[in-house]
Amino acid sequence: MGDKINLALIGAGHWGKNLARVFNELGLLKTICESSEEILLKKAEEYPEVATTSSFAEVLTSPDINAIAIATPAELHYSLAKKALLADKHVFVEKPLSMTAQEGEDLVQIAKKQGKVLFVGHILQYHSAVQTIKKMLQEGELGKLQYIYSNRLNLGKIRREENILWSFAPHDISVILSLIGEEPIDVTATATNILHPDIADTTITNMKFSSGIGAHIFVSWLHPFKEQKMVIIGDRNMVVFDDTAPIDKKLMLYPHQISWKDGVPIPEKKDGSSIDLSKNWEEPLTSEGRAFINAINGQQALTDGQEGLRVLKVLQRAQASMDNNSHTSQKKSYFIHESSLIDEGCEIGTGTKIWHFSHILKNTQIGNKVNIGQNVVIGPDVKVGNNVKIQNNVSVYPGVTLEDNVFCGPSCVFTNVINPRSSIPRKGEILKTLVREGATIGANSTILCGTTIGKHAFIGAGSVVTQDVKDNELVFGNPAKFQGWICDCGCKLDDKSQCSECGKTIKIP
Repeated sequence: MGDKINLALIGAGHWGKNLARVFNELGLLKTICESSEEILLKKAEEYPEVATTSSFAEVLTSPDINAIAIATPAELHYSLAKKALLADKHVFVEKPLSMTAQEGEDLVQIAKKQGKVLFVGHILQYHSAVQTIKKMLQEGELGKLQYIYSNRLNLGKIRREENILWSFAPHDISVILSLIGEEPIDVTATATNILHPDIADTTITNMKFSSGIGAHIFVSWLHPFKEQKMVIIGDRNMVVFDDTAPIDKKLMLYPHQISWKDGVPIPEKKDGSSIDLSKNWEEPLTSEGRAFINAINGQQALTDGQEGLRVLKVLQRAQASMDNNSHTSQKKSYFIHESSLIDEGCEIGTGTKIWHFSHILKNTQIGNKVNIGQNVVIGPDVKVGNNVKIQNNVSVYPGVTLEDNVFCGPSCVFTNVINPRSSIPRKGEILKTLVREGATIGANSTILCGTTIGKHAFIGAGSVVTQDVKDNELVFGNPAKFQGWICDCGCKLDDKSQCSECGKTIKIP
């Protein structure tokens, strides 16, 4: 055993109260941090030996606390987990790890640098039923795995900080990836928005894997009764995990077979039999808590930061698919100023804002949460990623592609032909310019066509870029020249390629 674990729980409300109980039973709980005075008073009465506070900063600076569990709304997971890791604490984060894969990657890197455990609360991984299914697959009892589908349905709890996909589906995605042992090659999803035009209430996510296995997940918080069921289909047997059933019925084995007669598939139905889980039963949340203790003491966790990141990537791909397919909701959910113009054939993402006197030309694709300033021209046939910021007086011509999270400063210029003449059409000579994810282009800079600006690169204001810029490279001047390396967060790196602001170490190209 290692040093004694003293844990602070951040958030003791809806799900946090269950973590408080289990971590207290395991002898870890030393402090409860909660913004609600009512909940804090209640927990102080319930756990008189446990300290209470409303100050997260106080928890971070406490030398007695060496582990933090986060059970706040999902939108706060990243910022709180990051601060906790940088404060040299082991971290347990409820699902989802964060709201973007980029944030998840950041947390994984910080945990690695700090030498701390990053653990994600994908509780089903610690359920006896899931452990039994894994053993059955390993021993060949189900035969070759062919398909998995799950239903996670209920009436509530309806959230506003995240949609049903991010609220309900992480558990099922985690288990499916674990059972199949590979990441999907294709993820598609559809959504229905009933109570709010921008927040999905029901989603169906389909996944395909290179091994030929398929899977789908149906989640809803507008269902008349609670259902938590997963079906695993092998070519020898089928097994059903129903988490709402009594313990002696939670896991049922069905030896159904499909035989072929004269080229026609004939199902052979057989009676199901229950699989006894009572012999080694432990509450999954308690098993999860023990796994966190074991991880701190050096044992590999089933749901570490890397596993949480894999789940985030699937969630993000499903969300992108939903966004691309929800044309009706997109029309209602982006803003365009009345002085601006959108041509036919354009796709505008959810949450995008297009301000005064701008023009989006035909067949242009604009991602989600893009902010387009005044007097901006984009297109035709241009692709702009998600969360891009294009400031005033910028023209993005054909041949230019802006990936996610790109920043284009005021009056920056993109060219697309190397030797333009007014009297000579050269539309067939357009050179492609690619601005990779997270790059920043400073105000009044000029980007010569045919160049690639690397991921998270930084172009100083007034620069003239005449050649490719590497990932995380800082350049400025006329012509723009190498001036150092810069972190993903936008701060300059030291001689060891480390960022003093966020603690991240960047691998230099």
